[in-house]
Parts: sequence; C-alpha cells; structure tokens
Amino acid sequence: MDATDADRRAPASHLLLDQLPSYQSLLYRRKSSASGSARRRGSGRGRQPSLISGKWAEQKVVHSGEDLRPVRELPKSMEDKRQEKEQRLQQGGALTGWGLWRLNVHRSLKRLKEDGMDVLSSFQLWRADIHVIEGMFGTGILSYFSFLRFLVLLNFIIFLLMFVFVMLPVIITSHTSFNITYSSADVSECSYYPVTSRQGLVVFHQHITDLLSGTGFLEQTYLFYGYYNLEFIHSGFTYNLPLAYLLTTISYLLLSLIWIVKRSAAGFKRKLVQDEDRFQSFCNKVFAGWDFCITNENAARLKQSSLLYELKTDLEEERIKRKMANRTRGERCRIYMLRAALNLFVVAVLISCFYCIYIATVFSQRQQKKDHSNFMLELIVEYLPSIVITLANFITPLIFSLIISFEDYSPAFEIRFTLMRCVFMRLASIGVLLFSLWTQITSNCPDCPCGYNHNSYPCWETHVGQEMYKLVIFDFLIIAAVTIFVEFPRKIIVNYCDCGLAKWWGQQEFAIPQNVLEIVYGQTICWIGTFYCPLLPAINTVKYFMVFYLKKVSLMNNCRPATRPFRASSSNFFFLVVLLIGLALACVPVIVSIAHIHPSRACGPFVNYTSSWEVVPRVISHLPYGLHSFLLALASEACAVSLFVITCLGMFYVIALAGAHKRVIEQLRDQLAMEGRDKRFLIQKLCQAQQELFARSPEQKSLQNRRDRTGLFFLEPSAVLETHA
Repeated sequence: MDATDADRRAPASHLLLDQLPSYQSLLYRRKSSASGSARRRGSGRGRQPSLISGKWAEQKVVHSGEDLRPVRELPKSMEDKRQEKEQRLQQGGALTGWGLWRLNVHRSLKRLKEDGMDVLSSFQLWRADIHVIEGMFGTGILSYFSFLRFLVLLNFIIFLLMFVFVMLPVIITSHTSFNITYSSADVSECSYYPVTSRQGLVVFHQHITDLLSGTGFLEQTYLFYGYYNLEFIHSGFTYNLPLAYLLTTISYLLLSLIWIVKRSAAGFKRKLVQDEDRFQSFCNKVFAGWDFCITNENAARLKQSSLLYELKTDLEEERIKRKMANRTRGERCRIYMLRAALNLFVVAVLISCFYCIYIATVFSQRQQKKDHSNFMLELIVEYLPSIVITLANFITPLIFSLIISFEDYSPAFEIRFTLMRCVFMRLASIGVLLFSLWTQITSNCPDCPCGYNHNSYPCWETHVGQEMYKLVIFDFLIIAAVTIFVEFPRKIIVNYCDCGLAKWWGQQEFAIPQNVLEIVYGQTICWIGTFYCPLLPAINTVKYFMVFYLKKVSLMNNCRPATRPFRASSSNFFFLVVLLIGLALACVPVIVSIAHIHPSRACGPFVNYTSSWEVVPRVISHLPYGLHSFLLALASEACAVSLFVITCLGMFYVIALAGAHKRVIEQLRDQLAMEGRDKRFLIQKLCQAQQELFARSPEQKSLQNRRDRTGLFFLEPSAVLETHA
C-alpha cells in the first residue's frame, strides 16, 4: 500500500511542480535558445523543477571561502547566523596546537585593527560637528559636509607635497651657504623682470589692493611661481628644483585622481547594483526610505514631506512616461522642435556669457597697466573677470531652470540635466578666462624673440597665478557675503514679517547640488593655479575650513533641507563625478602649459628650457647608460603599444566582468520575483485542494474543521497530494 501511494504521489508532485511559474519560465527560456536544445529535451521531468526557486536552490548551495567572513556580514537570517556562530565556536573548541594558535592570533590582530580604527576615527576632523548635522538633518546634507572635509584633507596633502619638495629647499638655501645655481643665466632683454614695488610712503588702501590681488609686496614671495628662480642646490648632493617642481605637479594631479576614483568606487558599485525597476523603487522608499539618523523633530517632519515629495515625483514620472508612450507623431515632432529651439537658446546664452568673460578679461588686462587713483575703481578693474564669471554663474542657473520647465522632461531628468548645464557653465568659464589670458600674453608679438609678450608680461606664470589667486579670494568673499548679507536677513524677514511677499519667499533652502558646485568650482581653480601659485592649496585649505563653519552656522540657523532631497548614496557618487570632470578640465591647461608653452625667461625655475617638460629628457640624458636605455625603452613606441594593448585587454575584461555581474543581478531579481509567484501559486493550489476535499465527503469536512480549529490550515504540498491521491 505504501509503494502504491508513493508511486501515485511522485507523478502527482511532478504534475504540480511542473506548473510552477518559475518552471514554466525556465521551459520558455529553454525553447527560445537554439543551442543545446536536444540535451535539454533529453533531461525530461526528472530534472529539478525550479532551478531558481528558493527551497530547492538552498539545498544545492556549496559553502565556499565566503563563510570565512564575519558572521554579521553573511547574507543570512538571524537564526542561520546564530547556527553559523555556534558551528564556528565548536570548530574553534576542537582545534589544538598550531591551528588554535593561528585562530587566536587572527582574532587578536583583528581586534587590534578595530581598536586602531576606532582611535583614528576619534581624531577625525569635525567628527562631532558632522554627527550633530547628521542627527538634525539626515544623511543627505551630511554627504555635503563629508565631501567638504574630503576636499580640506586633499588640499592639505597637496600643500604638504608642494611645501616639502618645492618650498622647503628654497627656504633652507635662503638661510644657509649652499652652492646655488640660479635659473636665469641669460642677460638679454627677455631676462629683465621689473618688480612692481611701492616706493616711499604707501597709502593704506594700497596694501589692501596688494593683498586682494597678489601684486606689490606679495608678487616676490613664496606665493607665486616667479619667486622660485633656482635651478640646482649643491649640498653633498644635487637637488634639481625644476625637476622637483614638475614631478610634484604631476604627483598632486595623480594623487587627486587616485583618491577620487577610490572614493567613488563604492558609489559606482551601488549605482551598478541599483535597481531600475519602478516597483522596487517604490518599495525602497516605503520600507527603507526613512533616515533613522534623524533625531530632530523639525527635521523628521521635513523628511516625511521629502519622502512624500519623492513618491509624488515617481508617480509624476510614471504619468509622463505613459504620456510619452501615447504621443502621436505630430506631438513628438512638436516637442523635439521645441527642445531643439530651446537648446539653441541655451547655446546662445552660453556663448554670450563666454564672450562677456573674454571682453572683461581683455579690458581688465589693459586697464591694469594704467595707474588708478581711485581705490574702488582699481579693485573693480582687478576683479572684473571674477565679477563677470560670478554674475554668469548666478544668472544662467535661473535661466536654465526656467527653460527646462518647457522641455517636458521627467522631474528626475530635469534636475540632472539642469545641474550638468550649470557644471558646464561654471567649469567652462575658467577655460575661457585662461584662453583670454593666453591671447593677451601672446598678442602683439608675432616675431618676438622671447616667444611671448615680454613687455607686458615679463613673468606670465606669476600673472596667471595672480588671476587664479583673485578667483579663489573672490569666490570666498561671495560665499561669505551671501551667507551674512542674504541668508541671515532673509531668516529675520521671514520670521518677523507677516506680509504675503515674505511668506511666499519662505525660508532659505540648503540646496545640496548648488553648494557642491561652488566648492567643485573652487577646487578646479586650485588644481589649475597650484602650478603658478604653489601656496594656493594652503589658501584653499583655510578657505574650505572657514566655509565649513559658515555653512554649518547658516544651516543651523537659517536654512532647511531642500524640497528635492538627494539621497546620500547617489549624492556621494554624483559629487565625485562632478569633481572628476573638474579635475579633467584642470589637467588640460596645466598639461598644455608644461608641454607646449614657452616658460618665462625672466623668472621661475624653467628659464633655461624651451618647455617645462624639457627638464625630464635632459635629466635622463645624464643618467648611467643602463638606466638611460631602460627609460628610453619605456618611452619607446613598442612599449607604448604594448601598454595600450594590455590596458585594452584589462578594460575589456573589466567590462565583461561588469556585464556578468549585471546578468547575475538580473537573475537574482528574477529569482526573487519567481519565488513570490511560486508561493502564490502553491497557496492557490492548496486552497483549491482544500476546497475539493471540503466538498467531497462529510468525513473530509469534519477532518478539515478539526484542522481549522487546531490551526493546521496551510499544509505542505506533499500532504495535500497524499490526501488528494
């Protein structure tokens, strides 16, 4: 009797399991694949019915080296983690001798590492302040201040590099009697460098002008490129200052690149794994959208409203997608023509702004050669390019925000597209300024023996450094002025004025993207200007240090989180992507200046070279023959082609690996969806089987009633099939 029941139950179970949605989907995928179809048909029903269903897949999991991770990091339930911990404790108790000693040493080193990390984290800059901001406003605004702290540390490290390898040797030689070889060995007119110094009694406002513009007493200091006019320092060994200057510049650019890429790796992984399914997006907002770091009641209410706004935005995007899918051909043509016209208008606005920057730079350079008796007029002439750039950066985002509302994009894409336009405007304005400066440096000198306009710019690197210095100073003044003279009065007006205009104006919002663009803009200026102004990283460090406290005080007293919040995970990745764009833009003028532009012959360490890069082959030519040949082989075309091929192979491997990971992620998503469908299907079958049993006989009805009273309502599939058979 038992054998007969087993024989009946086996085909019945296969009939039920073959109807699972996961198995049907698997059969459909098999039929759609042409390769290996005969082998799949031969497998028949003896194969496992659901290869991706949870209960059957769990039995085939093979524990690998992943179990060596800490128990808390394992992707298991709490009960499984407890069992895993007990098994590990039992295995540890069974060890003796060498194995036990290794386990104890491993635990001790791990505990020592964790204690060391805790000690280091206690010395972290602004640790307590950032925790307070996180508790009051959540992780979205926290990401901005963490990003600002990262830039402070980055600028400080860049300053240390420039100080140790460039400034410190010059400082030491100025106080000792080392044998020094000066750079300027030329006695021609190109080596003449008239230093602008104030003679006699100097009016007090002239010192202010010099301090804000980098002229006068600051021009011949460690602040600018022109002061480092040494070439070799002989003290037991020969220190090549031009080579150190060049290698330090390359080093801080590479350090910035590696550090940014390292920090953005985690954000890139999250973006790669991030689900594009709208259903999961809704689930994340409903079940995992709350920020448990918030402890302030007002911030909690704002977080509720922001979550509500995000849900409304997602619904609006769904409505727009449906609207886009239902558009007729005429409506599509109309919207595409409107977008093309508006983008042409945006291009016209950008060209107008760039032209204004160019005209302001040319006018400022010409007027600076004249003497001005008016203090304010002199400052305006000095800072005219910075003023025009700041006005352009203030006006264009307003124009872009107005235009984007007519282009009929989704709300999320509106934010990203507007921000990218603002990023392009801010960063491209620096490039236009540099281009304008270079046209003035090379103008009026087609056959000049110096290679540049020496009469107007005897030390053009110092002049470029002064322009970068003024941009950094003016950017800080604008940030401080807006905080003190706009945000604080606005808070007072909104709180104490009952007029309708004040209520409509509302409280100041802490817009994270706009604030990030400000500091990325300043950091890009610092990367470009460090070659011409070696102390600029120190100035930028102090600037961002003060900006942190200005923004913190303004956030605590004047601002509220933006109605369009940024999640911390997406914010960090977006910030670092924008910073990478700024670094790429900063590398272009620095590389062009090093490789192609003739250095000044009157100042700086490269006066005896036709280009700054020439110092590298000249140093290599004096090396021993073996090392010289090795370096030449590295710089040869064969090595370059081989390196390029290896890099391409590595890139293709990484791309293939990323594609494989993406396919695995998609399979896991399908597995989760199929498991839910399998459970729903089994419950439906159980209910149908119970209804059939209930309608069949009074005996089965009484049995079902007893099971209902005892709580045994949901039966296992095997029990249902056994009873049904």
